[in-house]
Amino acid sequence: MFKKVSIIGLGLIGGSIAAGMKKRGLVEQVCAFDADPIALQNGLSLQVIDETADSVEACIIESDLVVLAVPVLSIPETLVSLKAVFKDGSCTVTDVGSVKSPIIKTAEEVYAQVPQNLVPGHPIAGSEKHGVTAANPDLFENHKVILTPTDSVSKRATRIVTDLWQALGANVMEMTASHHDVVFARTSHLPHLLAYALVDMLSKQGDSLEIFQYAAGGFRDFSRIAASDPIMWRDIFQANQDEVLNSLDNYLDELGDIREMIADGRMEDLAELFKRAKLARDYFSGLGE
Repeated sequence: MFKKVSIIGLGLIGGSIAAGMKKRGLVEQVCAFDADPIALQNGLSLQVIDETADSVEACIIESDLVVLAVPVLSIPETLVSLKAVFKDGSCTVTDVGSVKSPIIKTAEEVYAQVPQNLVPGHPIAGSEKHGVTAANPDLFENHKVILTPTDSVSKRATRIVTDLWQALGANVMEMTASHHDVVFARTSHLPHLLAYALVDMLSKQGDSLEIFQYAAGGFRDFSRIAASDPIMWRDIFQANQDEVLNSLDNYLDELGDIREMIADGRMEDLAELFKRAKLARDYFSGLGE
């Protein structure tokens, strides 16, 4: 059990971590800092947290664990505020950002190497809802969490973070930060970009009300992620710009090929593409079961 856990950034993920720990008796005291005082007040009212602080430095005093759940572009700046924690080394620090290379780069620039007690992480769970009022103590059940510790990170710190996520019901995996950012540019960041683009395109058409009114289930399922926090996703695309652009360029090439098949009446070629995609989807869906 942790005596004190500090949550820096009290949104959906930070709030769900706090709520999950409290529900499972993993922590005695949860302190939170957030730039939005309303988020902190909501956290107290919902009993997701026990106390608040007016700065990162005040929040992390005497903490056993610090969770950075701020927007991706705010993580590097926040790392600088944790100098005392990294100097002492007894408190474990982790984050939940969906792009990992920036936190590694900043840590190496500020501290010469990634501190031994800093374990970068990314829970593969979320919702189109956002804010601490949407916090769910079971959000991470049966979901994956990716950790990207470097060689300078201690095995003890990695084990502490691994144990935490497993206690919250998650399945923990490890990979390098660079590999993580390539994988999620393709499997998460690109799909969100496409969903935003499709909904925006349709909404600008004159008959958009009718289009959305009669949209089938497939459209609703795909477009659901376009209801996600726009600012959060803007920051993700900026932080992982190179890999997102690579994935987007590959997708545009694929779309160009498909357009030519349709324009040229090559329906058998199109059917073969659909068959390949279906086989791939069925295979990889089975691996996840």
